[in-house]
Amino acid sequence: MGITITIITLIISSIFFLTSAQQLCLKTSCARSEPVIRFPFRIHNWQLQSCGYPGFDLSCDSTTGHTLLQLPSSSKKFTVQAIDYATQQLWINDPNNCLPARILSLDFSGSPFSGLFYQNFTFFNCSSSDFSNFELNPIGCLSSSTHTVYATTSLRVISFLSGLPSCKSFASRKIPVEWPFYGEILSSDLSDDLRLTWFGPRCGKCETRGGRCGPKDNSTVGAIVCYHPHLRGIPRSARYIITIGAGIPLMLCLLGMACCIFGRVRNFAGRRRSHPMISEFSTFTVNPQPAIAIGLDRSTIESYPKIVLGESRRLPKPDDNVCPICLSEYNPKETLKTIPECQHCFHADCIDEWLRLNASCPLCRKLPSP
Repeated sequence: MGITITIITLIISSIFFLTSAQQLCLKTSCARSEPVIRFPFRIHNWQLQSCGYPGFDLSCDSTTGHTLLQLPSSSKKFTVQAIDYATQQLWINDPNNCLPARILSLDFSGSPFSGLFYQNFTFFNCSSSDFSNFELNPIGCLSSSTHTVYATTSLRVISFLSGLPSCKSFASRKIPVEWPFYGEILSSDLSDDLRLTWFGPRCGKCETRGGRCGPKDNSTVGAIVCYHPHLRGIPRSARYIITIGAGIPLMLCLLGMACCIFGRVRNFAGRRRSHPMISEFSTFTVNPQPAIAIGLDRSTIESYPKIVLGESRRLPKPDDNVCPICLSEYNPKETLKTIPECQHCFHADCIDEWLRLNASCPLCRKLPSP
């Protein structure tokens, strides 16, 4: 028995060592509802410096749990609303709910980030007595009881406000907006997230293939490689079968080895206790294995909510752009299904097949409510 325990301990220790080494740079987050953080980003003082890329350090607000980004040109931090690693985009906002004030001094110099879509806005400061005359959307956090601030891209509005003695233009800024708008914006409170992008390191292609970017081991600083990209052309069902079935033979092999070694040791101990001339081929007994748990019934699986992706493929979390079961990227018009207890998303056919065999979420292992 001691030999069996020693061998099993060595096997488990080896697996644990390899797993621990790989988990040093695994994805993390500041809180459950916050964006997933992985290379090229890293959380400062949480992860090793090699887990991120220069200029991509983030931090966590200890009070709110929000993910924070600080630009080199600013002493204040932005909240990171979402990160899309495949398209290399992120969305930021102001933690104090006054993004226009931050926009007036916005500077990306020294950082790897820049705007994806820009609009030229002109800012006006008007006396509050004229507020009722304008059908415009004021910037509330910059206004007060004595004045009202507006931001517009419309030449007609600029001309109109410039002609009023109570209004004065005080700034003009090129602002990174969330969506491209090819017409005139009469006015905006500029509270929408700023949509940014980064051009290096170039990991978008690796991410869309199902791989993960990371620093190359034992190489010069800045060398990036794509780990475990998945081959194109393999059907999603085949990937699912490979993913589910790859670990079963290894598990059965280890279990069989442990049972065989335990049986031999037990036989040897039994021979010594009974008689030295006892037959070498004495029988041994193996405890019956527990029954494999079955999955959910069909009616329960069919009751889970479905989502049909649009052209934008936007989900509640932009980072959730790959099915965790088949590891294929979601495409427009595909049908996804969510598990109500944890709100995790999967391809409908993938999660249906999984739940027929397993009664828990593949990601968090949460069991469905009765």
